[in-house]
Amino acid sequence: MKKNLKIILLITALSFVLFGLTSCDTSSELSAPGVSFSVSPADQPEQVTTGVQLLVLLTVLSLAPSILILGTSFTRIVIVISMVRNAIGTPAIPPNQVVIGLSLLLTFFVMGPVYTEINENAIKPFMNKQISQTTALTNAMEPVREFMFKQTREKDIQLFMEMSGDAQPATIADIPTTALFPAFVISELKTALTMGFLLYIPFLIIDLLISSILLSLGMMMLPPSLISLPFKLLLFVMVDGWYLITRSLMLSFGGG
Repeated sequence: MKKNLKIILLITALSFVLFGLTSCDTSSELSAPGVSFSVSPADQPEQVTTGVQLLVLLTVLSLAPSILILGTSFTRIVIVISMVRNAIGTPAIPPNQVVIGLSLLLTFFVMGPVYTEINENAIKPFMNKQISQTTALTNAMEPVREFMFKQTREKDIQLFMEMSGDAQPATIADIPTTALFPAFVISELKTALTMGFLLYIPFLIIDLLISSILLSLGMMMLPPSLISLPFKLLLFVMVDGWYLITRSLMLSFGGG
């Protein structure tokens, strides 16, 4: 009972404080030793617009890691490298930090032409006040959309166009980014898993051969992975596996 009474008194006191703040002048100020906080109304609509733009900018920055992961070549690269690591039989070697770092470096290499085009057509003209913010955003989206279209399957785009209820586009410019983005993601996932499956086959053959040999020798208690791991590592080193994987990834994005 006493606890509930204290809570009621606390709520009442807070209500009086809030009522006192709202009943004062529209420009209220709270101060503490060494700290002051003031709230004043916006005199011009431009001030409100600037605040909204700042809020949108902070939101975009918070979503930047997700955009980097899903809107670039990072998804395909990191999945393929991770599957190769598991196919060899060393799920902790190379470490996750090395896998993520290598994937980021390859992503920057693949997306380099796109970033250069964005810088030349959107960022520099906007910083020089040659184009407006809306035009800069439009120019920045064009190379990104072009990259996505090259890597996205038509049926994936058609899927999201039908689900959104949009009319059939006459040209690729009529396809909204809201349908292109998820279609690009699922296309990248399918491509990455396909490449990972093909990379699994030679290592799977080695596991089957080692298992058959151990079974024929009657060594059923000896784990086949213990014997096959050195042979898989030897095969990977002899064929220069990292070179082949990197080259295959670059060529899969249309690189020379």
